[in-house]
Amino acid sequence: MATSQRKILVTSALPYANGPIHLGHMLEYIQTDIWSRYQKLRGHECHYICADDAHGTPIMLKAQQLGIAPEEMIAQVNKEHQQDFADFNVAFDNYHSTHSEENRVLASDIYIKLRDNGFIKSKSISQLFDPEKQMFLPDRFVKGTCPKCKSEDQYGDNCDACGATYSPTELIDPKSAVSGATPVMKDTEHFFFDLPAFEPMLKQWTRSGALQTEMANKLDEWFEQGLQQWDITRDAPYFGFEIPDAPGKFFYVWLDAPIGYMGSFKNLCDKRDDLNFDEFWAKDSTAEVYHFIGKDIVYFHSLFWPAMLHGAGYRQPNSVYAHGYVTVNGAKMSKSKGTFIKARTYLDHLDPEYLRYYYAAKLSSRIDDLDLNLEDFAQRVNSDLVGKLVNLASRTAGFITKRFDGKLTKVADESLIQTFLGKQEQIAEFYETREYGKAMREIMALADIANAYVADAAPWQLVKQEDQQEQAHQVCSNALNLFRILVTYLKPVLPRLAQDVEAFFQMPLTWEGLGQEMENHAIAPFKAMMQRVDLDKVNAMVDDSKDNLQATGEVKTGPLVDDPISDTINFDDFAKLDLRIARIVKAEHVPEADKLLKLQLDIGGETRQVFAGIKSAYAPEALEGKLTVMVANLAPRKMRFGMSEGMVLAAGPGGSELWILEPHEGAEPGMRVK
Repeated sequence: MATSQRKILVTSALPYANGPIHLGHMLEYIQTDIWSRYQKLRGHECHYICADDAHGTPIMLKAQQLGIAPEEMIAQVNKEHQQDFADFNVAFDNYHSTHSEENRVLASDIYIKLRDNGFIKSKSISQLFDPEKQMFLPDRFVKGTCPKCKSEDQYGDNCDACGATYSPTELIDPKSAVSGATPVMKDTEHFFFDLPAFEPMLKQWTRSGALQTEMANKLDEWFEQGLQQWDITRDAPYFGFEIPDAPGKFFYVWLDAPIGYMGSFKNLCDKRDDLNFDEFWAKDSTAEVYHFIGKDIVYFHSLFWPAMLHGAGYRQPNSVYAHGYVTVNGAKMSKSKGTFIKARTYLDHLDPEYLRYYYAAKLSSRIDDLDLNLEDFAQRVNSDLVGKLVNLASRTAGFITKRFDGKLTKVADESLIQTFLGKQEQIAEFYETREYGKAMREIMALADIANAYVADAAPWQLVKQEDQQEQAHQVCSNALNLFRILVTYLKPVLPRLAQDVEAFFQMPLTWEGLGQEMENHAIAPFKAMMQRVDLDKVNAMVDDSKDNLQATGEVKTGPLVDDPISDTINFDDFAKLDLRIARIVKAEHVPEADKLLKLQLDIGGETRQVFAGIKSAYAPEALEGKLTVMVANLAPRKMRFGMSEGMVLAAGPGGSELWILEPHEGAEPGMRVK
């Protein structure tokens, strides 16, 4: 059935430009990419854009820590992010950065319109100030004792121990997390966005169908508490855009970050003659705009963002779609367990199409968390994609090539074909409404029918009988036609497999071509299209993810204390560490590993073997004879290169700037470090 063409702009949330992409991030980009690819498969004009979120205090401080300019750091991260996405077959129409001229112009324009329309208020506030670094301190860069439960070493906005929220000025004995200095109070003028002025509009918009019901219900809690004016100012030094007519004042990162969607699209429009920015963003636009985000940033995207757009004279998004978090093996992603898996680590071991399918098979339109169970992951991919889907072609294509001149024939009974084609509207509806799991179940149920048909017809038996050749030809042709339909249905999820199948059929796979007549159609010789998931590779991926923290022994240094995903320990746990002086007796390369050196360590009458991720910083011969510090009571861990019996401590930003800890002169192997 033909559909009228729609004009669609779709975005994913902008990844922060101070770290790598991990599998938790990839859920969102895969979900959005599937939706975008589906719209394009249906013939709609759909543009999928994104950008790096490149501003803010953490980026400024991390660049200082690395000894490079923020612009250099974000450029390198942008390159790494784009490569990770490309290798996961995420097809952006444009990928940009919030640190761009387009975004600066748009952010300034929106601010000035809000200001001139009376939605920006100015007032003086008292804020904690670091006298050593000469900078005002964001909440997460102040630490001290909780004013409620008296737990020490808590952040300036909430207590991890009792859950209390408070102002950083309420902390007992506050310290700057940047320098360790005691902050002082200092007055400063800030600008505030008058969010309460938009409450009637927001109440209507959040209940208009633009949000999932769970999101709309959650936002009701904010309305009940009363909307507050939003501080959009940060004082210098700050890495971001300076506010017009306000020297030394900068836009808070969350003001220009969502405008980055518009900036990236403007960048795309400037590169193409057929795209008009206002056609998608003007107040009277009839185009469609959709945002895919994580549930943790609902507040910004569903209150601040539509209010900013409305106040500045732009259109609101049609919908904001939120998803849940990714857990691995039923628990929060953990660096110590090796389940905090970077996108690049996954790609080093496994086919990206495996994860695209597994996520699709478990995604719905709800905001539920998604569990990546690694054993189930392997079983489902092997069963569905290899056992059911690709197997359908591998069992039948060889007969067409060898016995029937590589051409398909007309099938006498097309009832199966019609059954498969009869599901296209249902599958289309599931894609459109983001019910990917239901779509995958529908498609795999069809694959089961096709495989049962081939098993019952047994073409490998038919070809042995002279009078059954035509029937064998029909069975194999029918099976391959069903395979073609299945892969067309799966094309948004498995774009690389779809390319291979298009090469095999020597034709594009299109939604309009689902019912195409295939009589006398020539196919290419069949080539293996997908391998089974090897559990050894899954385990190696987990081991390599553990190496990021344990085998390397790399210690994070500097002010970036805000790492909400990292596991935490209390003092009693820390006291259990047995830190010993060790002499490096022997050091050698590990041929199969890019990062590791194998060390033989003397800890006073006992020799331990340890694998350490310091190859980028040290040649083996430079280490032999040196003293260092190791964790002596770490449980031995079997790696694919051998047993690692401890951990060497090192510090530094990484790469060549990584240094093993070297004790003072007079230290002896085996001595405890206190």
